Amino acid sequence: MKKLLIHISLLTAALLFSLSCSKEFLNRVPYDSYPTSASLNTANDLRTALNGMYSGLKSVNLFGRTLPILGDLLGGNIYISTKNSGRYIPYQNLTYTVADGDASGIWIDAYNVILRANNIINANVPSSPVVDDIKGQAKAVRALLYFELITHFASPYMVNASGAGVPLITKYDLFLKPARDKISDVYNQIISDLTDGYNTMNSLNSNSSYMNKWAARALQAKVYLYMGDYANALAAALDVVTNSGFKMVTNSAYLGYWANPNPRSDKLETLFEVSFDQVYNLATNSLAFFYDQTGYGDALCSPELYALYTSTDIRKQLIIKGSPVRGANALVVNKYPNKTNNNDDDTKVIRFTDVMLILAEAYARTGNDVNALFWLNKVATDRDPSFTGYTDTGAALINDILTERQKEMAFEGDYYYTNYYRLNLDITNRGAGFPASARVFLASNPRRILPIPQGEIDNNPNITQNPGY
Repeated sequence: MKKLLIHISLLTAALLFSLSCSKEFLNRVPYDSYPTSASLNTANDLRTALNGMYSGLKSVNLFGRTLPILGDLLGGNIYISTKNSGRYIPYQNLTYTVADGDASGIWIDAYNVILRANNIINANVPSSPVVDDIKGQAKAVRALLYFELITHFASPYMVNASGAGVPLITKYDLFLKPARDKISDVYNQIISDLTDGYNTMNSLNSNSSYMNKWAARALQAKVYLYMGDYANALAAALDVVTNSGFKMVTNSAYLGYWANPNPRSDKLETLFEVSFDQVYNLATNSLAFFYDQTGYGDALCSPELYALYTSTDIRKQLIIKGSPVRGANALVVNKYPNKTNNNDDDTKVIRFTDVMLILAEAYARTGNDVNALFWLNKVATDRDPSFTGYTDTGAALINDILTERQKEMAFEGDYYYTNYYRLNLDITNRGAGFPASARVFLASNPRRILPIPQGEIDNNPNITQNPGY
């Protein structure tokens, strides 16, 4: 499976309608069959295909576990206990190679979901409000997956926008052996898809497990932030906080918000999430199982992150001190508390508070410290009622925003990529939980981005490997 070409991994008809992420099933699908977009003829066909697209996001290699784990593990918010199941150890030690199964899994499963989105987008179904909304959702999901691919497998935009990105595939082509498109071209496609999604989707679909126009706009703000386009990041984020009707979850509801295992339809905090339930969940492969001490319990909160929270910060209550397995000093992440409830914690992809912090940073980067402090302190003083607020300006204010982001977005896969990767910053101390050889993670380290899977390199002569692998 790991040696499939992109054009082979972009599977065909049966895959689109399958709700299974089983690789055994994927291997049974003939990859030379007719493209599924030809069999999508009605809005109801598109709805069925849409469910298949969303099911692909649940993969353990994507939002089921790996993506939210890597963003915190690489940055040092979490570390792998010495008592562990063997998962993600190369990312703890910064020793992953071209044969790494987690990197390969991200690559393959992301392109599988992109295929499903492409088939919906390219289906010859007459335009209507329903059809346009469905195609808008597919474009937003395609943008999301390309954003994950470009941040995991290519250099930061602000470092080398003309460098090698990832292959852009927007239509089915059985015989395609694509080269890597430029980083800037991939980002332009992401922005284009999110713009189209924003313009064609409903303001709110049935619940937060479906894309909506405001989730697309919020994701667009984040993409602009990664591009260093702070004026457009500001405009997109301000649009969301001003016009979407979504609200930040406040202190009194914060713990209940994270204890809730279900998608939301009340415009509270969650703009988009990948949903699991008692019928469809990853069981022992779930994110919650990886944190829970009666499950694998491998990943622990770093003491350095824990020390950032004051005793009155509500977010500190999502970290439990002491483990029956790993001792009294172990810091257990409890942001995903439903392991015993059939592992149905949802994975948050974009939250309203994230957008507020994007807005704060965009204001600070464009010289408006007053508005930056306003939005930063709306978050900081709510989460910690004893805190009177930040007062810094300039570079110190930007550091405050990054610190607040680290505390707010911890354990959601955001930390490494937003605080370090996009800004090309050195990590000078990942923490005491890491081996001495892996505590410093310099921006010059080739492992700041993942390797292109070796199977792809072997079978596609047009694909180049990332430097240092």
